[in-house]
Amino acid sequence: MSLNKVLLEILACPKCKQDIELVGEEEGLKCANCSVVYPIKDEIPIMLIDEAIPVEEWNKGVREKK
Repeated sequence: MSLNKVLLEILACPKCKQDIELVGEEEGLKCANCSVVYPIKDEIPIMLIDEAIPVEEWNKGVREKK
């Protein structure tokens, strides 16, 4: 099941309020302005600033914050 297109259009980065984009196979939502990815777990975007993963770590394969 994919994320709702309307939901994706209204979601914004909770830190800077800029647009976000879907990454991978619906694994996360990336804020290019903040250089972070908000993970998607069980089809639910985790839009908490403390849960954001830096893009560098995300690209190295780190999908969950420890």
